Amino acid sequence: MEDRILLGQEVEPLQTTIRYFRTTDIGQALQLWSMTEGLSLTESDTEDAIKTFLDRNPGFSAVATDQAGMVIGAVLCGHNGRAGFLYHLAVAQTYRRNGLGTRLVQFCLSKLAEVDVPRCNIFVYTANDLGNQFWLRHGWNDPSRWKVLQKRIELVAPAEREPRLS
Repeated sequence: MEDRILLGQEVEPLQTTIRYFRTTDIGQALQLWSMTEGLSLTESDTEDAIKTFLDRNPGFSAVATDQAGMVIGAVLCGHNGRAGFLYHLAVAQTYRRNGLGTRLVQFCLSKLAEVDVPRCNIFVYTANDLGNQFWLRHGWNDPSRWKVLQKRIELVAPAEREPRLS
């Protein structure tokens, strides 16, 4: 995939498809995200973790594919019933400025609307100028009244976990 994207091939935006993010897309999406400036992957971005996210939020995340079926854009989308969340929106560099990012976001927002989720949040690094410009240009707000706080959680090994209540 990297060679196809980085060699500057001519791109025909009309020959792209937006569809549900499948577990078989995870490897290509991880490769795309790892090559995207301003986007960082963490321990929450393993293939298993992304599969779990997709399983918990079926049909909300999306990919864009080219005419050969290669993933050229991806976004993760989920919700907690009150608000939606988008993570890792990325479009391969040679396919940018053709509306693919907007189409991926619209796919996700329409899925959230179908289940009556009234708002959506994104997390963008302050230093990610390109990402911040995209979101602000598309009508997203940068609230000054609140901020995100985060705490790291020490994970429990599967063998040491208490049984879950059903």
